[in-house]
Amino acid sequence: MKHIFPLLILLLSAGVTAQEKRSFSLEEAIAFALENNRTAINAEKDIEIAKKQKWEATSTGLPQISISGEYQNNLKQQVSLIPAEIFGGEPGTFEEVIFGTKHNVNALATLRQKIFDGSYIVGLQSAKVFLEISKNTKKKTDLEVKKSVINAYGNVLLTEENIEILEKNKDILEKNVFETQKTFENGLAEEESVEQLQITLAGVESDLQNSLRLRDIAYKMLNVTIGAPIEAELTLTDDLDDLAVKNTVPGLMEETFDIENNIDFKIASINTKSQELLLKNEKSKGLPTLDAYINGGYLGFGNDFNFFKREQEWFGNSMIGLSLNVPVFSSLGRSAATQRMKIELEKAKNDLKETEQQLQLEIRQAKSNYQFSLEQYQTRKRSLELAERIERKNRIKFTEGMSTSFDLRQAQTQLYTAQQEYLQSMLDIINNKTELEMVLHNANE
Repeated sequence: MKHIFPLLILLLSAGVTAQEKRSFSLEEAIAFALENNRTAINAEKDIEIAKKQKWEATSTGLPQISISGEYQNNLKQQVSLIPAEIFGGEPGTFEEVIFGTKHNVNALATLRQKIFDGSYIVGLQSAKVFLEISKNTKKKTDLEVKKSVINAYGNVLLTEENIEILEKNKDILEKNVFETQKTFENGLAEEESVEQLQITLAGVESDLQNSLRLRDIAYKMLNVTIGAPIEAELTLTDDLDDLAVKNTVPGLMEETFDIENNIDFKIASINTKSQELLLKNEKSKGLPTLDAYINGGYLGFGNDFNFFKREQEWFGNSMIGLSLNVPVFSSLGRSAATQRMKIELEKAKNDLKETEQQLQLEIRQAKSNYQFSLEQYQTRKRSLELAERIERKNRIKFTEGMSTSFDLRQAQTQLYTAQQEYLQSMLDIINNKTELEMVLHNANE
C-alpha cells in the first residue's frame, strides 16, 4: 500500500501535464483565442453589461411598487397650550394638553407610473446605442486579438525556423573549423584562417543561444495571447513558408474599400450618434414631466406597544393622484448645458471626418505595405539562393586553397543575413496581409 499513493500522485501529475499539451494550426489558435483570451472574454461581458443597462433604462418607465413602514416612539411627547376657557376655565389662561399617542405605526404601499418624461425616451434610445457600442467594441477587440495571435504565432514559427538554420550553420562551421585546424597543424594553412572561422562560429553559437531563449519567450507570449496557461506545451502544425504562400493573394490589392464597413468608422459614427442623444437629452430637460401614483396603507396608534395583538385597531387610508413638474427657470443653466452638448456634437462630427480621412490614408498605406512585402519576399528568396551559391563556391575554393578565410567569412556573413531577411519577409507577408484585411473587411469578421 505504501507504494500506491506515490504512484497515484505520479499518474495524476502526468494527467495534468497531458492536459496542458495542445496542438494548433493558425486558424485553430485564433478560434481558441476568441473564446479564451481574457480581453475578448471581458469584451463579451461588456455586451452582457450593456444588455442589463438597457433593461435598467427600460424598467424606469414601467410600474414601480414600493412598500415603506415607519414606527415612532415618542419618548417625551410634545405639550401644546390651548385656551383654558374651552374647558370652562378662566379666560386668558391656558391648559397643557398632549395630542397623539406614545406609539405610532404607519405602513404604506405606493404604485407609480411615468406618463410622460422626455429624458426617459432619450434614455431608451441611449441604452440601445450603448449596446451597439459594446457590440462594435467586441468586434474591434476580436480583430485585435486575431492580429495579436497571428503575430505571436508567426514569431514562434520564425524563431523555430531561425534555430533550425543556425543549428545547420553551426554544424557546417564546426566541420570547417575542424578541417582547417587539421590543415593548419599539417602546415598547409595559416592560423588566421582558423581564427577567422572560429570568430564566425562564436557569433553563430551566440545567436543560437539567444534564439533558444527567445523561443521560450515566444511560446509563452503565444500562450498568454490565446488564453492558455503560460506553461502549456504547444505544438504548431502550420509552417512559416506554407503560411507565406497561403497569404500571397495579389488580388487582394484590387478589392474596393467600403468605409462604412470599417469598424473604426462605425465606432466614430456611433459616437456622433451618442453625442446627438446627449444633446437631445439636455433639450428634453426643459419639458414637463407627468407621473401618476396610487397608494394605500394603514395607521396604528397606542400609548402601549400592542401592535402585534389582535385587539389593536388599524385605520386604513388610500390616495390616487398625478404629479406634474414644469421647469420654468434655471438661471440659464439648462441653456449652458445645451450649448455645451452642441459643441461636443461638433467635436464628434470633426472626429468622424478625421477618422474617414485617416482610414482612406490607412488603406493606401496597408496596400502599399502588402505589395512591398510580396515583392520583398520574391527578392529575398532570390537573394538567399544567390547567397547560398556564393557561400558554397567560396567554401570549395577555401578548401582547395584558392580563396582566403576572409573571403569565406564574408560570404558566410552574407548568407546568414540573407537567411534572416528571407525569414522576416515571410512573416511580413502574413502580418501585412492581416493589416490590410482588417481595414478592408473588419466589420464583416
